[in-house]
Amino acid sequence: MKANLPKGMGGGPGNMQSMLRQAQKMQEDMAAKQQELEEREYTAKAGGGAVTATVNGAHQVTALAIQPEVIDPEDAEMLADLVMAAVNEAHRQAAANAEEEMGKITGGMALPGMF
Repeated sequence: MKANLPKGMGGGPGNMQSMLRQAQKMQEDMAAKQQELEEREYTAKAGGGAVTATVNGAHQVTALAIQPEVIDPEDAEMLADLVMAAVNEAHRQAAANAEEEMGKITGGMALPGMF
């Protein structure tokens, strides 16, 4: 008994070459998009704008601004919390954007370890 495969899913060598070309094109597109994403910047604020953090798509902090009025030597913990909140939100934005952009290339196909 012979299995009926959907059109274009036959086992011929031409189809395999086509699939390999598509995979190579996807890989090239993903590499280009990854480079583009690493150059983007994402900014987030915490404490009503008291702390502003900027990260790039490679998740490196590129800027950190702290309003002088929130620098209280008696409450360094609060300032640390604001810095962490701003940096973590900027990282979350970068990751969400990378997932969205790469999903456009992969058609939503989950590729482990890509982002």
